[in-house]
Amino acid sequence: MPINLAAIYRYPVKGLTPEPLEKVTLSAGDGLPQDRRFALAHGSTRIDPAAPAWMPKSNFLMLARNERLARLNTRFDDASGTLTIQRDGKTVANANILEAAGRTVVEQFFAAYMGEEARGAPKLVEAPGHMFSDTAAKVASIIGLASIRDLERVVRAPVDPRRFRANFYVEGGRPWEEFDWVGKVIRIGPTRLRVTKKIDRCAATNVDPDSGQRDLNIPLSLQRGFQHIECGVYAEVLEGGPVAVGDSLTVVS
Repeated sequence: MPINLAAIYRYPVKGLTPEPLEKVTLSAGDGLPQDRRFALAHGSTRIDPAAPAWMPKSNFLMLARNERLARLNTRFDDASGTLTIQRDGKTVANANILEAAGRTVVEQFFAAYMGEEARGAPKLVEAPGHMFSDTAAKVASIIGLASIRDLERVVRAPVDPRRFRANFYVEGGRPWEEFDWVGKVIRIGPTRLRVTKKIDRCAATNVDPDSGQRDLNIPLSLQRGFQHIECGVYAEVLEGGPVAVGDSLTVVS
């Protein structure tokens, strides 16, 4: 059965709103442009922007522990550097986060909004060339929508794919077929990627992406239904190029 790219998402600020894209240009050895470019570090977290190192997500505000983040709607504008934050349909912060003054505005908002959960004054952090991903490697994440529908059978409720915060959602193929791609090279449009490993799922997937409520237990459902807590795969970009919704995905080798 043909497999096609159904949706593309990026996450400019770790833990905040997914942003849908119609197309994106990938580069070898990198993740999606602007993906996890920024993160909201706890007040107690120490980061050297000049020499960034990968750090576990527990050092940052994240949905696994801070479900209140999902109640916000955010949008990052590449051209202006502006991050817009809305709550209940109203803009509550709007600032250029490429400048110190703008980052301060955003940090002050999150300090007030998150309270003690921020573990001190939160810092909006960025480091050139660094990606605040859950894994040390710069990768793209891929999930088959057929797998999510099979999970719905176990959960006995609709499961919004956005819970998994993937970059690429693909349609077609068998449920869990993407697990067969681990160690193989795939092609999406003109690009080539090597699938590196399956993705373990945490409590972040329990949070409804609209309401911010913990209304499901996805890791437990995966364990009970399939004897694992994995959903989706990571892939490293070997050969870049433009990728668009509707492009076909094929296994090369």
